[in-house]
Amino acid sequence: MRLNRLQLSNFKNYEELELKFPSQINFLLGLNGSGKTNLLEAIYYLSATKGFSVSSDTQNIKHGKDFFFIKGEFENDKTHDVFCQVQAGRKKVFREDSRDYEKLSDHIGRYPVVLISPLDVDLVKESSDARRKFFDQMIAQVDHVYLEALMEYHHALKQRNALLKMFAEQNKVDYQMIDLYDQQLSRTGKVLYEKRSAFAGEFLPLFNKAYALLVDEQEEATLTYSSSVELSTMEEGLRQSLKKDLILQRTTFGIHRDDYVFGFAHGELKRLGSQGQQKSFLVAVKLAQVEVIKAHLGFSPMLLLDDIFDKLDDTRIARLLQVVSKKNYGQSFITDAGPERTLAMMKELKIPGDVYEVDGGRVKPRKA
Repeated sequence: MRLNRLQLSNFKNYEELELKFPSQINFLLGLNGSGKTNLLEAIYYLSATKGFSVSSDTQNIKHGKDFFFIKGEFENDKTHDVFCQVQAGRKKVFREDSRDYEKLSDHIGRYPVVLISPLDVDLVKESSDARRKFFDQMIAQVDHVYLEALMEYHHALKQRNALLKMFAEQNKVDYQMIDLYDQQLSRTGKVLYEKRSAFAGEFLPLFNKAYALLVDEQEEATLTYSSSVELSTMEEGLRQSLKKDLILQRTTFGIHRDDYVFGFAHGELKRLGSQGQQKSFLVAVKLAQVEVIKAHLGFSPMLLLDDIFDKLDDTRIARLLQVVSKKNYGQSFITDAGPERTLAMMKELKIPGDVYEVDGGRVKPRKA
């Protein structure tokens, strides 16, 4: 899959922009704050129907304007146009080849991307929510049954939590209503647990291979899927936790409490891993994600690498660039704030690609 053309209007710091990307590897070079990451976010939008840096779509509208749009031309056997428009106070427009989607979820997985960015550190530093959300998004890109079950589960969870709060306010419990949502959570939770378990078994060897490549097999890392559902059925767990749930006014048992544990053979990554080790671990996770998507969909996703040189030594950077430059790899977009460093590495490693200079909302090709 390839992005041939990108067009922006009033997106972040870009008023009007149109770019063509004929190459497999594209380097976006410029100072911090010049708009490199904004270009990656625009591409991400066309895949995920939303950005990755802010929660509100309208925050991506250029200051002083009331809308933005992003348009991309993708090629994967056939050519398709994908269009997204956000206007303050109106419903987001998202369409493929001039046809609006009835549900945005129908678009997920059609033009997959994998993003490696400084924000990934949250997967290590933050709570289980960040890791669980990341893996949910990964699985959803290749399994729409999982996506539908996930949306249904979270809807039922939201309704059950609302009931728990209402019961606390009224000092009265309707156990039949609780049981209806427990049945829904149990049914969809079972689907999610089984699919997460199967996915973890598929993902782990791909992760191990990617990590070994980056660190030249000098150290081992571990990645484990952890769920309380392993020890109890959803029905039993919800029933046993109801008294506690009524006191806390929230659902304390279920697959929404699952975690993915990152570590080394000798301990937890968060506590014992250096910044370089954490970065290498996260890059390996994303490279494994590329391979999973390729195996399920039959083609490689686009790879967005934002500021990849930060906290990686030259040896690991070189290994990463050699991986993404292989002919059977997908299209890559790579940002860097040190142009001379990138150009020197391209020359040394003989990596082909196009180079673009990014400067305050303006982008122009540069000779490599």
